[in-house]
Amino acid sequence: MKEDFLHYIWKHKKLDLSDIKTTENEIVNVHSVGQHNLNSGPDFFNARLEIDTQLWAGNVEIHVKSSDWFLHNHELDKAYDNVILHVVWEHDTDVFRKDNSKIPTLELKHYVSKMALYNYDKLFSKSNKWINCEHDFSSVSDFEITNWLERLYFERLERKTEDINALLMVSKNDWEAVLFKMLAKNFGLKVNGEAFLSLANSIDFSIVRKTQTNKTNLEALIFGQAGLLEEDVQEPYFLELLREYEFLQKKFTLSNTNVMPIQFFRLRPPNFPTIRLSQLATLYYKNQNLFSKIIEINTLDDFYDLFAVATSTFWETHYTFGKYSKMSKKTLTKSFIDLLLINTIIPLKFSYAKFQGYNIDDSIIKLIEAIASEKNSIIEKFNSLKLVSKSALQSQGLIQLKNEYCNKNKCLQCVIGSSILHTN
Repeated sequence: MKEDFLHYIWKHKKLDLSDIKTTENEIVNVHSVGQHNLNSGPDFFNARLEIDTQLWAGNVEIHVKSSDWFLHNHELDKAYDNVILHVVWEHDTDVFRKDNSKIPTLELKHYVSKMALYNYDKLFSKSNKWINCEHDFSSVSDFEITNWLERLYFERLERKTEDINALLMVSKNDWEAVLFKMLAKNFGLKVNGEAFLSLANSIDFSIVRKTQTNKTNLEALIFGQAGLLEEDVQEPYFLELLREYEFLQKKFTLSNTNVMPIQFFRLRPPNFPTIRLSQLATLYYKNQNLFSKIIEINTLDDFYDLFAVATSTFWETHYTFGKYSKMSKKTLTKSFIDLLLINTIIPLKFSYAKFQGYNIDDSIIKLIEAIASEKNSIIEKFNSLKLVSKSALQSQGLIQLKNEYCNKNKCLQCVIGSSILHTN
């Protein structure tokens, strides 16, 4: 038996409340279970109970055994002087307040159904499972899963807002600078994401503003800071970028000593950092006020139009400096733009709206639901249990579910786990 299960039972009143009594045979009527406290102190604040016709207002403490009160040294802590009911699974000793008055005790094992205990044991069994509820996941209703995944998606957005706020502070409240850093990281994908972010951090965004009206200058700035102009290459375009970068380096006192190494290993050529950085440069060359544009537009087609950018001409016949390749126009694909929307654009729009004090949840839902579900091992596994991911809203919700609930055994805080526990 775990204490968090007892918290769950008390919080959600998952016991027969019609005839509960303390260990002293006093009748208990629960008017309010109180507010669940996840910090230090009693487990539930401001409960309202009637014990043997006497109305009490105060706190509730929960333990597996009554003796845990002394194990946790609550008898020495003033924070527990206002406990009006001690809720335990097994009563093995009486506990007292500092004035030596006995605290009434409710022994839960007499009031929790065998089926609830069976479902709990089944859910948390130690068998080798990908997630605790994988054998019962398909039995949960579509309605419950759909609504829970929407809540989880916004929970994930709230977490990303914290990261954006940290970037905003470092960037002196310059939303354009934050956008540039987030886009750079996502253009780098998993392999080069942190390296691209370190590249963006190495450039004051005011320098980007000053160079973005000239595509060659902007590409020289980005490639130079990435350390990609340090090779011995004699191609005219490479030498042009190098000359321009050396000029910019002196003009703006640029340094790339803190930029992480850029990786080519295990990347498909379309994802080579040379290609992605050139596309990023083109995006900023074509859009002088990119942040304002992403805040103004809300439809998927408009975003596809905005991000329909390609590399500079040189990269149509190259993937790396010094090696010619077959001619191909390297434009951002819709699937890549979807990733930018999921990981950068929508979180930024959501954060900016919160910053401005208005709610755009409905437009966020409309946009994220228009994007196809992501494809990765987490989504594939959930869909093998039950086809639940039909859009990016669901796939993002499932990632949040797996990482923040399933992996941490937080089934009792999960709607799906709660539904399974309620199964008759």
